[in-house]
Parts: sequence; structure tokens; C-alpha cells
Amino acid sequence: MLDRILIWARGATLENAYSRDRVVYRLLRQSGVQLSVFSPTISAIGDIEALFKCPPKADAVWVPSFRQRDIAAAARFARRRRIPLIFDPLISAYDKQVNERCKFPAGSTRARKLLAQERGQFSAADIVIADTQGHADYFHEILGVAHAKIIVLPVGADESVFKPQPFSSIGEARPVRVLFYGSFIGLHGVPTIVNAVQQYDGPAVEFRFIGEGPMRAEAERALTAMQARTSIAAIRFEDWLDINSLAGRIAESDIVLGVFGTTGKALRVVPNKVYQALAMGRPVITGDTPAFDDKFRSSTPAAIAFSTPGNPGALAKQIADWAREPTLLEQRGVTAQKLFKTEFAEEPLRLNLMRDLLLHL
Repeated sequence: MLDRILIWARGATLENAYSRDRVVYRLLRQSGVQLSVFSPTISAIGDIEALFKCPPKADAVWVPSFRQRDIAAAARFARRRRIPLIFDPLISAYDKQVNERCKFPAGSTRARKLLAQERGQFSAADIVIADTQGHADYFHEILGVAHAKIIVLPVGADESVFKPQPFSSIGEARPVRVLFYGSFIGLHGVPTIVNAVQQYDGPAVEFRFIGEGPMRAEAERALTAMQARTSIAAIRFEDWLDINSLAGRIAESDIVLGVFGTTGKALRVVPNKVYQALAMGRPVITGDTPAFDDKFRSSTPAAIAFSTPGNPGALAKQIADWAREPTLLEQRGVTAQKLFKTEFAEEPLRLNLMRDLLLHL
């Protein structure tokens, strides 16, 4: 039985958690699982702190996204309680620091140390959750996690926020609206998007960018310096918004852009924004990567268009092709929401998660 789960992480909260964790907590609660939280003051010695604070009894410990630093103490606590430890990392710290950010070479002492450390962290878990099959394979091949210990659970979207919204009419009154939002990191392929906007030559569109990150300033400088063209009605930048306001911006858009990076991580990820857009009935243009399996490619008319990663010309053409058929965008939005409901909504994800957890425990 899995009636009670203890969420273990420094800074953990149920209400204002990261988007991946919000979805997971909703799935668990909808399955009747009682959730409690233990947030250690110091991650490395959280189990010692737990001796004094006595967290609630639980049938399993769950360490959420990005919290590799909490694994060692959580594992010691779980072993003392003789309950399983479940880890939902979302990313590999080694992959992020070495391959994505290139902070130090793969063969360096620091890289080898980080890899050994993360292999130890992942090995301490009884179950490891991956968001895509690509990440599951990476956890197995690079971090040494047995396939039998891995469960694949797509990211999904928080359906209390990201709900289907009707399209507003596109015509002479307004241009097609194209939205990108994110943290402006290499994974997203920001230079590809910027170059695509610069090359764009099609029906009038409005580009809106939301978020902050290391590539934001250069992207804003490059695009705001462009001379006005009839093909681009406007280019707007906004800082991060609260989640409800972000949902409002998605509802105002006609096309949502995904990720177009060419790194190994970019080829393994399906980002939050893809699921959130589909949940709200908005079609997506994103990089053509192995992370998008057949489930993403089966809708008619296409809810998702795939563009070659790192190719701004291909992206500019794809946006123009869709913008030339504005009436078809609403139909694409309908199939987007149907695709989400069938494959990635809370109910199918919940059933699969609970089945897989019970099979592995």
C-alpha cells in the first residue's frame, strides 16, 4: 500500500512547488495519497534533524526535482524507517554542468568527481522517475541506474491553471501571435529563435517573449534593433509572470514555440511549455528531436510542427507556413487539446504512475 508519502527536500512546499512537482503532487493526492513535507535546514544532515523533529509516518520518501543534495540524508532516513526512497530529479546535475553549461571538461577531475557523486545519489534511490524515455536511457547509460528501477512519467501540466481557452479571431484586426517563454538558456535554442525572427518573411505576426535568463539581454538587443517590417507587427519582451498571468498570455497566443537547442539534453527533453500549451488548446512549433515520440506526431491537422534544431531558416518558414493558414490554427488548437486529454492529462498520467509505483514497490 502507498497511502502516505513524505516529500523530503530543503525548501520543499506543496503549494508553491516547481511546475513538475505541482503536477506530481496533484496526481498523488487524486489517488488518495496523503502528502506531508519535511524541509531540512541543512540538506547533508537532514536525517539528523529528523531525529529531533520526527516527521510524520510515511510509506515512502519522495525527493522532488533538482534536489540531488537531499538524497543522501533522505536515503539514510528511509533505510532506518525501512521504507522506499523515490527520486524524481527531472535533470542530471552532471549533464547540466558539464554538457549543457560547459563549466568544466568531461575528462576533468571536477567532472569525474561530479559524475561519481551523482551516480551514488541515483543509486541510493529505490525508484527513479524520468520525464522522457531519453532521460531514462541517460540515467541508465551514464548514471548507472538499472532499467528496472526507472519509471517514465511525462511532465504534464497543472490543469487547475492551464485549461482549454477559445481562440480569438485572426484577421485584419490583429496579426497572428507567436509566443516564446522560458529561462533563456542554451537548451531553448534562443539564438535559433532570434535568427528566425530576423529572417521571417511571411504574413504579419507579433512575437512575444516572456522570461529571464542569460541569453535574454542579447536577444532583446538584437530584436529591438530591427527595423520595422510589414511581416512583423510587433516584438514584445516581458519579465517572468505569475503562473495565472502566464496562462493568460498563452490564451492570447495562436502559436507557442518550444525548444530548438542542439545539445544532448535538448534532444532528451519535452519542456513544460509544450504540455501547458497543448492543455490550453494552442498548437506548438518545436525542435524535431527523439524526445517527441509517436504520441506527439499523430494528430490531424497537426497540433505540433517539428523544425530542425538549430536551423533558423526552417523555423522561420514553419511559422510563415502556419501564419498563411490562420483559420487552420484554431483547428490545430482543437487537436492540441484532444492530444493532451488523451495522452498527457492528469487522469491517464495518474493511472500510469500509480500502476508503475505499485509494480516497483
